[in-house]
Amino acid sequence: MDLDPEGIFRDDSDEDEDNVQEREANKDMVVYLVDASPKMFTPATTQDNEKQETYFHTIVNCITESLKTQIIGRSYDEVAICFFNTKEKKNLQDSAGVYVYNVGDREQLDRPTAKLIKDFSCIEDSFMSTIGSRFGITAGSRENTLYNALWVAQALLRKGSVKTVSKRILIFTNEDDPFGTVTGAVKTDMIRTTIQRAKDAQDLGLSIELLPLSQPDEQFDMSLFYADLIGLDGDEITEYLPSAGDKLEDMANQLRKRIMRKRRVKTLSFAITNDVCIEVNTYALVRPTTPGKITWLDSLSNLPLKAERSFICNDTGALLQDPQTRFQMYNDTIVKFSVLELSEVKRVASHHLRLLGFKPLDCLKDYHNLRPSAFIYPSDERIFGSTRVFVALHSSMLRLGRFALAFYGNPTRPQLVALVAQEEVTSSGGQLEPPGMHMIYLPYSDDIRYPEEFHVTSDDAPRATNEQIKKALNLLKRIDLKKFSACQFANPDAALMKIRRPIAGTFFGGLHKCSIFEECSLHKRCCLLG
Repeated sequence: MDLDPEGIFRDDSDEDEDNVQEREANKDMVVYLVDASPKMFTPATTQDNEKQETYFHTIVNCITESLKTQIIGRSYDEVAICFFNTKEKKNLQDSAGVYVYNVGDREQLDRPTAKLIKDFSCIEDSFMSTIGSRFGITAGSRENTLYNALWVAQALLRKGSVKTVSKRILIFTNEDDPFGTVTGAVKTDMIRTTIQRAKDAQDLGLSIELLPLSQPDEQFDMSLFYADLIGLDGDEITEYLPSAGDKLEDMANQLRKRIMRKRRVKTLSFAITNDVCIEVNTYALVRPTTPGKITWLDSLSNLPLKAERSFICNDTGALLQDPQTRFQMYNDTIVKFSVLELSEVKRVASHHLRLLGFKPLDCLKDYHNLRPSAFIYPSDERIFGSTRVFVALHSSMLRLGRFALAFYGNPTRPQLVALVAQEEVTSSGGQLEPPGMHMIYLPYSDDIRYPEEFHVTSDDAPRATNEQIKKALNLLKRIDLKKFSACQFANPDAALMKIRRPIAGTFFGGLHKCSIFEECSLHKRCCLLG
């Protein structure tokens, strides 16, 4: 049996610890659930303009921009657009007041297409004549249109496994009390059944989120109904409440935050002391987008090929299973290792992250941040009480102006890291920056170089003239991008790889996307070091 002795300590099954690609749900299925009651067609502002925008117009524009972003950056995601409180009905369940919008031969839940975006952007012109609007739950009627809409949305998301697909329902409305016209036992029964329908959908792995629109003269009151529907309490309600004055400008940002979900890189065990260990999740902030990995195709059918590795006995030629023991040549002697022994040899520490001590923030310099940092946040999924310990440590570090020095036990690259606490920042439009810690990878001693200075005389050094300096300043001012966001543009390299056609016998690249923690500030990690 001939094995590779040089690769004995290379674990082929281990993933790269710093791999920032998505390891959870690799596909999104989203149902846009839009309220189409007459209240949504009222002016959204109190300004005396010639043409005032309605709430419905605002939602259509936001969804259109979202579909444009998805068709470029996340072309494998599937979406469905569903209206409730409509005169016409169009759904597989034949539920009243629910209309599933679609175009052409496209399925009701499918990838966004150019025709869908084009037709949906102009739906406001013909909505009243083709679909129609009606008041929602009215007195004397047992018809619950919101219940029907949740039922239809759940049926649209029935395909796919929740382990590989992220399923979400986004509700758009400016009515904070959909059961306001109903009283007595009928109202109590409708609220109970609707909330139970939402809980049943959440138990199946569906996420329900609300994007509320406040009235010009009053705030959207989540406590009336929708807080119980989506399971919010306390301070969690504030991030769902954009201010009445900024709702038109803020709605696009709110929708982008809902679409760009937080992608967890991995879960770490954080050892505070020998007896106290908590669980934290790491999130990738800004990373460069790399081209997709190559995919080998069959030269005849153009189908993807699957690579497999087999072990063959050198003496008998028989096919062997993955060996339970491996060996290393040492001084002309074969030293055998089991798989368990190899994992123990490569183990650097018993925990992924171990606290060593604290230092003042002045000790952390800007040149220590040599590579993109990660954002860590507590989790009580496996170790109950991790959030409480993390909050106590986080608040103490902010109060004393300290950062934590920790050992990151990465088997491939063990090193020291700095944990810098970030305070929560909120505004009238919701949460801008979440509380947590930035994990900054500290450099080794040979990573910091001290280049030699080469002094030249004033006669030898080239100097720019005043006119050249003035033109350079004008050039820098003109290339400034106003309201730039990393979510607005796809990766040029990935876009070029996407339009390549597969060629028989060769390979092609796939489309990748940036791994961005949208709700965290994209520039905060650099500002913290200043």
